[in-house]
Amino acid sequence: MKIKSLALMLLGVSAYAHFGMVVPSNSTVDDEKEANLQITYKFTHPFEGDMMNLALPNEAGVFVNGKKEAIKGLKELKEDKFSYFTASYDVKEPGVYQFYMDPKPYFEPAEDKFIRHITKTVVDAYGYGEGWDKPVGLKAEIVPLTRPYGLYKGNLFSGVVYYKGKPAKNVTVEVEYYNTKGLKAPSDAHVTQVVNTNEQGEFSFAMPLEGWWGFAALIDDDQKIKHEGKEYPVELGAVIWVQTKEYK
Repeated sequence: MKIKSLALMLLGVSAYAHFGMVVPSNSTVDDEKEANLQITYKFTHPFEGDMMNLALPNEAGVFVNGKKEAIKGLKELKEDKFSYFTASYDVKEPGVYQFYMDPKPYFEPAEDKFIRHITKTVVDAYGYGEGWDKPVGLKAEIVPLTRPYGLYKGNLFSGVVYYKGKPAKNVTVEVEYYNTKGLKAPSDAHVTQVVNTNEQGEFSFAMPLEGWWGFAALIDDDQKIKHEGKEYPVELGAVIWVQTKEYK
């Protein structure tokens, strides 16, 4: 998140990173009892827990067997007066399911820009194991190099950032933990971890905690949005969420 830190401090505005979220009830389905996935769609600061308003996404879907399928029946809920959505999806057969959303751009006056975080997560059903490294075909997307499920706490996650179908070099990737346990960071600098992509658009990060981790690659989009008579830049985020677990 490229920000003018001094201006934000003077305005009393939080400088924490924004993340689109698509988080299912589990990243793997091993039996029929787990086959009814509950999917949550949010726009938030995941470590601090602060919410922003999420309008009904322009597109919410699942990519499986090389095809996109719309997710219907999104239910709007409120948290601290901010909207988010949930949906149910019944997994009926083995496969690798990539759930995604393309939200309506969010205007952030503190940063003088719009934010559009195209977000996805990957679920493996019944040990199918193939296709997790296939792109959905989104304008901005993280394609995993590490299998993005069945991960342990401490595993290294690697991926490639794509923008308009090409690897995005020298792009900032922000990383945050979805903090549902009330953990406190040692300092503000610890809240959002930061890595950069290399010349091939690749990045890696080792995840030290059990739970959900978000990776947001931030790209200056080639389109602007007109708002109240002025054109604003768009921060296009390629976001992926992965889950880590511990041995029982």
